[in-house]
Order: sequence, then C-alpha cells, then structure tokens
Amino acid sequence: MSVTGFSDREKKTAIRERFDRLAGDREHWQRKGSYYYEDQRRYIRFLVPEGLRVLEIGCGLGDLLAAVRPLRGLGIDLSEMMVKEASKRHPSLEFRVADCEALDLDETFDVIILSDVIGHLLDVETALRRLRTCCTPKTRIVIAYYNFLWEPLLRLTEWWNLKMPQQQQNWLAPPDIHNLLRLADYEVVKTERRLLLPKYVPVVSALLNRFLAFLPGLNLLCLSQYIVARMRGPRVVKQYSTTIVIPCRNERGNIEPAIQRIPPFGGAQEIIFVDGHSTDGTPDEIERVRSAYPGKDIKFFVQDGKGKGDAVRKGFANASGDILIILDADLTMPPEDLPKFYDAIASDKGEFINGSRLVYPMEQEAMRFLNLLGNKFFSMAFSWLLNQRIKDTLCGTKVLFRDDYERIVQNRSYFGDFDPFGDFDLLFGASKLNLKIVEVPIRYQDRTYGTTNIHRFAHGWLLLKMTVYGFFRLKAV
Repeated sequence: MSVTGFSDREKKTAIRERFDRLAGDREHWQRKGSYYYEDQRRYIRFLVPEGLRVLEIGCGLGDLLAAVRPLRGLGIDLSEMMVKEASKRHPSLEFRVADCEALDLDETFDVIILSDVIGHLLDVETALRRLRTCCTPKTRIVIAYYNFLWEPLLRLTEWWNLKMPQQQQNWLAPPDIHNLLRLADYEVVKTERRLLLPKYVPVVSALLNRFLAFLPGLNLLCLSQYIVARMRGPRVVKQYSTTIVIPCRNERGNIEPAIQRIPPFGGAQEIIFVDGHSTDGTPDEIERVRSAYPGKDIKFFVQDGKGKGDAVRKGFANASGDILIILDADLTMPPEDLPKFYDAIASDKGEFINGSRLVYPMEQEAMRFLNLLGNKFFSMAFSWLLNQRIKDTLCGTKVLFRDDYERIVQNRSYFGDFDPFGDFDLLFGASKLNLKIVEVPIRYQDRTYGTTNIHRFAHGWLLLKMTVYGFFRLKAV
C-alpha cells in the first residue's frame, strides 16, 4: 500500500498497519538477516555499556534493547502488535505503544537508540526535538541507519523476498542526519560505518567486514551507518573545583615555577604532585614548596609503580576536585594556559579536553623532528580510530570531569592495563564512553630544566603496537 498523497494521519495509520501485519513474521526476517542483525547488536553493545537507563524508539520485537542489558529498558513502537510480541519475548523490559513524534515521557535516559527507524518517521526533526525531554547533558543519542547508496540493492532484495519489505519514507545521507540533529539542537559526537558484506561467507565476510570496511574510500560503501550525538542547550554555569595532577620524575627545578605560574581559575584549586622515584631531590623540593606556600592546597604522593600513566592514576585516585587536569612537570605546556582548558570544559564545549602542540609554531628545541613526525602519524591514526579529530595524541595536558573519569575506571577492564603513558588509556576510555573530545591549541615551549623521559624509538614502537590494539578494541569489534 503506497502512502504517497495521503495526509500525515493517514500515512501514519498506514505505517502502523503495515508493521502490525509484519509483526508475526518479524522473527522470520531477523533469522534471514541474522548476520546483519548480529553485527548491529554487537556494535551497539559496544556503544552502550551495560546497566544504563535505555530508551529505544521503534523497538520492534525488543531484541536490540534486551541485548544491551539495561538497568531500565523502555521500548516504544507505533505498532501495537510489535509491542505485544516484544512484551512476550522480554518480560523484564517495558514496552509501550506510542508515536515518537508526539512523545510525552516524564523520565530521562542515559541512552536513546533509534535503530533503522528514522526512515519511517514523517518528521525527523520534530521527533528529535520531542526526545530532548528525555535527555540530560550526559544522554547519548545513537542512530543506526542504512547507507542510501544501497537503496537499489535493498529494493531488489525485498523483491526477491530476501529482506523484510519496509517501504522506507526517507533515505537520508549522513550530512542530512547531521543537519537534522543540528536543527534539533544536538551535536554529533562521532560517526562510524560498518559492514561491506551483510551476509556470512566464510573467510570473505571476516576479511571485508573486520579489516577492509574501515579503509578510507571503501568505508563509504558500507551498509550500516552509526551516529552518536548529545544534546546541546543552556547549561547551568557554576564554579567547578579543580585538581591539577603533576606527575614528576627528576624535575626538582620545575616544582616551584609550576606553583608560581599556575593562575587562579574556577572554584577551589587542589594541586597534587606524584613523584616517580626521583633521584635529583624532587621529593624534598616538593616538601619545601608545600611549606613555602601554605595558602595553596598542595598534596604529595609517591607512585607505586612506574611510568606516567601509573602516576596519573595515583593522583586522580586521591583527587577531590570536580574537574581533573594533568600538567606535565616539564612545563613545556605553559601553566598560564590552564584557564583555557577549564573554560572549554566548564562551558560544555567538550567533555574531554586535549591539548594540541601542533597548531602554533614551536620554540626551536621544544620537539625534535622525529618526535614531531611520530606525533603527526599518531594523530591521523587516532583520529581514524576514535572517529573524532585528534591532532595531538601525546600532549600531556588532558582535562575531564571526575565523574567521567570514574566511569572510565569502571570500564577499564575492556582495554586492560596496556598504557604506561596514560594518554591512550584516557583517550580510549573517553571514546568508549562517547565523550565529546575537543582540543585546545597551546604554544609548546622549550624545557628549561632536566631532560626528557621519552625514549623515541622504544616508546614509538610501543605506541604503534597500541594503535593496532586499539583497532581491534575500537574498530573491529
């Protein structure tokens, strides 16, 4: 039945009736397309950690909602028959008959999923606006949709009775969806494309879908498109307290300058030095500085293990501020720039603020040529891995809210203890939580005391291995 030329009410009735008729056969079609649906469930499980409050729009039989194992799961569908079937299959979840373009729910959710549904909406922008009442600043919208380039082939598979007939209303390219999200006051966090071959063929499917599907160019041909977005809007402006963690090893000459150069910003300010078993008298200097500046809240710890990552974790574990900030003790990132990082996160321009040394010209000795080449390579690799622009992965200055860091800690087992630097542990963790990453350019300066603790070739090889590891944990999932 065509809905062309009908009123909106008649069109919606036709859509409801069509899915009511399909409800009894929905499981049959899902079995036919089991490879596609399993890949979709696997990736959305990656995007949506267990134990959250999840709302699914256009829930169908509820299998996707059940797959993410929510603490509170609510499925909404226009079809009464679909809702009845879903309620039978998943009695621990709640399902309701409702029109998302006129949705009126008195609760908020951590994640809202719209999987293969926006093609059936008469007014996508209105539906997205209605969903704002179910959002908090932390809520993530996850949209899964077909690549419109596949439309002719999908129509053909429906005609051959290989795919459930759906009669899509809208075929939207990613820029169309991005624009509709922007019009409804959302901001895209990241995007991903998957699945070059939506059927299982031994060896071939694995090769195409786990490796070749992510190559630039070929990626544009993938069937499945995913967009993660967050709500934008007025945010309560407040003075957040901050904890500045300064990991240090043999940095005696930089301890007092760090205290002198950190400007006041935000609310209460806590400074934590974490020493990495220095041999140049750094611990004694920290104690002297603590006594010399009684008006500042300065704390001192000695790390338990080795490496900057271990030191950062020790500092963060003992932090009390709302916002956590890393400042390298070599002071090549000017402490005077820290208010820029604070302003970026406090004003909600981003949720994970990363410094970038590769925008402004550097002082002559600030970064050696091979280090610069390595940083540029890894910036391209990690922009690709994280699906967000990362120009400088190795800048030590990183800023995030303490509650988001605690969520990274809770999910750290997904990646394991693989990163002695700490930079990639945080970047990977932020990406896994779908945090909005924003970079703040800084003017990288020469070190004035001590020598670098970076070993270019050994650490470069380790970073390359971590890039490969990240591919299998962030892309080929």
